[in-house]
Amino acid sequence: MEVRAVDVSGKEPSSGYRLRVVQEVLLALLAKEASYGYQLRAQLQLALGPLADALNAGQVYVTLNRLEKAGLATAERVGQSDRPDRKVYRLTAAGHERVVEWLGDMSWPKAAPTEFHLKLVAAAAAGLANPAHLVDAQRHAVLVELAAAQRAALTEPHGSVAGLLLEGVVLRLQADLTWLDACARHWSSRKEP
Repeated sequence: MEVRAVDVSGKEPSSGYRLRVVQEVLLALLAKEASYGYQLRAQLQLALGPLADALNAGQVYVTLNRLEKAGLATAERVGQSDRPDRKVYRLTAAGHERVVEWLGDMSWPKAAPTEFHLKLVAAAAAGLANPAHLVDAQRHAVLVELAAAQRAALTEPHGSVAGLLLEGVVLRLQADLTWLDACARHWSSRKEP
C-alpha cells in the first residue's frame, strides 16, 4: 500500500508518523475466512482507531486486486438481491505461505531517524541550512503530533486495541523527541554547520 504521512488529528503533516498497511495484513485477515473489501476495511478501522483516517477506501481494494494478480488471493463475485454483486476474496496456498513467512519475520523496520539524520549531515556539508534550525523545526512538528496522539489515546476506551497502538505512537514520538534533543546538543555545539 502507499505510504502516507498522517497525524492522529486527521491532518496530513509534512513529516512525522507514517501509517503503512502492507499486503500481508490483508492476507492475514483473509487467513481466518473469506471476506470482501468493505469488511476488511472495517476490521482495519477497528484495529487502528483514529489512525484509520489515513486509510483511503481505495487503498484496500487496490491492494486486494494486487494480491489477486499475484496469485496470493482469489476473488469470486457473489450476487446480492438488493445490491450490486460483491467480490469475496479467499487466501490461496501461496498467500498462506506468505502470511506464515511474514509472521515469522522478526526484523524491525529501519531506524526511524536515519533519513532525518542524513538530511542534517547533507545540509551541513552543503551549507544549505543550519542543522540546529532543522532540528528545532522537526522538534516542533513532533510535539504537535505527540499532543494529537495523546489526545486521541485519551478518547479510546480502556483496553482497546486501537488504544494500545496509540500508546505505541506516543512512546515512539517521545523517543523521537529524546533523540532530537541529542541532535540539538550535537549541532548547537558545532561552530560551523
